[in-house]
Amino acid sequence: MTLYPQLIIDALRTVRYPGTGKNIVEMQMVEDDLRISGMHVSFSLIFDKPTNPFLKSLVKASEAAIHAYVSKDITVEINTKTSAPATVPEGSPSGPSTPSFAHLGNIIAVSSGKGGVGKSTVAANLAIGLARLGYRVGLLDCDIFGPSMPKMFHVEDARPYSEEIDGKAMIVPIEQYGVKMLSIGFFVDPATPTLWRGGMASNALKQLIGEAAWGDLDYFILDTPPGTSDIHLTLAQTLPITGAVIVTTPQQVALADARKGVNMYTNDKVNVPILGLVENMSWFTPAELPDNRYYIFGRDGARQLADEVQVPLLAQIPLVQSVCESGDAGVPAVLEAASPSGNAFLQLAARVVTQTDKRNAELAKTKIVETH
Repeated sequence: MTLYPQLIIDALRTVRYPGTGKNIVEMQMVEDDLRISGMHVSFSLIFDKPTNPFLKSLVKASEAAIHAYVSKDITVEINTKTSAPATVPEGSPSGPSTPSFAHLGNIIAVSSGKGGVGKSTVAANLAIGLARLGYRVGLLDCDIFGPSMPKMFHVEDARPYSEEIDGKAMIVPIEQYGVKMLSIGFFVDPATPTLWRGGMASNALKQLIGEAAWGDLDYFILDTPPGTSDIHLTLAQTLPITGAVIVTTPQQVALADARKGVNMYTNDKVNVPILGLVENMSWFTPAELPDNRYYIFGRDGARQLADEVQVPLLAQIPLVQSVCESGDAGVPAVLEAASPSGNAFLQLAARVVTQTDKRNAELAKTKIVETH
């Protein structure tokens, strides 16, 4: 069977704290450090003090609940913590050494200030476009609460497996259209909402980054959630992001949010360069009138914003019915390079390569944001 965090959390909801009638999840006793490796599950329970009289019984009850409601074949490792702040002994190192992500190559965050502008469509087509240009590409679906890449890549039924590499269990990404891809969508029930606290979502994302066998890549594309959230901060604190691509539509409301996205990456604490803007749904072209353009959402809004914030406009993607249909069918538009939208996405990939090379030649490598 395939384990995913919600299964474990649901089982732990059956464990009641004596005398209160509340379960240990409701009481926030389950730490945001849940880890799953094959059939091994580990997490921590938080107690008010190390002498809590129910400590041992709740640990045993939690293990029994997982065996009863999930599988008796699971190996359960439960650590206990106290809610009192820990002290760092004098002379101890402040934290673990920063891991190297050189094997991921150029790390490109595809972002949008708001939802519904086609960010995931752009990310999927950009990744495949780079692969078609001959680059080694990985794609991480960072939208924990609304993953869409499994459907866009037509691999909804795929289940990544774990493989031991250098003595460590690593998740093997799914490969499709020349792109290595991982998504939380592979590990959760698509019909059930992912009700996770922020810390748990961030930890799941870190696992998909650091505990996956990505191999040596030229480009690592991050399909980030819409808006500005703690997921974006987690990414900036985990990875040295080479640059960001901001997706918007010509609408003024979308442009206002895109401006916030630019500011999020370029502020002095994050300091990630903007490679450029992508204007999606620039105009509508009906199939029966391929030479006609109807500017439904406004005209050249992203071009004006690009001039304002002094970054390149990487592409203007037309609104064509086939783009939506190909995404729903799991066959992204860039695979048909002869079509207007497919050609636009392929040109976008080439522009991203040019801007990345320019950025690397002119600017120092991005530093991981320090955690305080």
